[in-house]
Amino acid sequence: MKDRRPELDRIIADAHKRRFDVVAVWKFDRFARSVSHLLRALDTFRILGIEFVSLSESLDTATPAGRMVFTVLGAVAELERSLIAERVRAGLRNARAKGKRFGRPPVTVDAPRIAALREQGRSWCEITVETGVSKGTAQRTLSGLPRNPTLPTSLMGASTAKASDNQTQTP
Repeated sequence: MKDRRPELDRIIADAHKRRFDVVAVWKFDRFARSVSHLLRALDTFRILGIEFVSLSESLDTATPAGRMVFTVLGAVAELERSLIAERVRAGLRNARAKGKRFGRPPVTVDAPRIAALREQGRSWCEITVETGVSKGTAQRTLSGLPRNPTLPTSLMGASTAKASDNQTQTP
């Protein structure tokens, strides 16, 4: 469904510039592609103080009956949105109950290999190409490894390296 239409966009832009007071259409379906699209446009017109008249449906938002129909249409659209959201949530609950997993699939990471490559002085770019994991995943994997005092300081975090330097100094 196409929400963007050049002439309709021009009408909305002109409405914001207050170039007219009333929008008259032959039928709702000639103006908007869906109820939600119609209601967004009508709400924009209402905020801007522009009346909306549909000739064949005899709806005029300037009259009390027209405003009532507009309110009912708005309530129906809100109900429709709520029902859709409720169905989506129910579908997700049902899928989870059946064991469906959501999100990205787990990535298998060879942590010792990443540590060994860093120990060899390899760059993160080289490691990502060689292991097939992203830089962030490789860095998180390495930071999650237990600290090994035999590892060079280049593999340990900067704060750990500074703390060990401070411990070796004598006052």
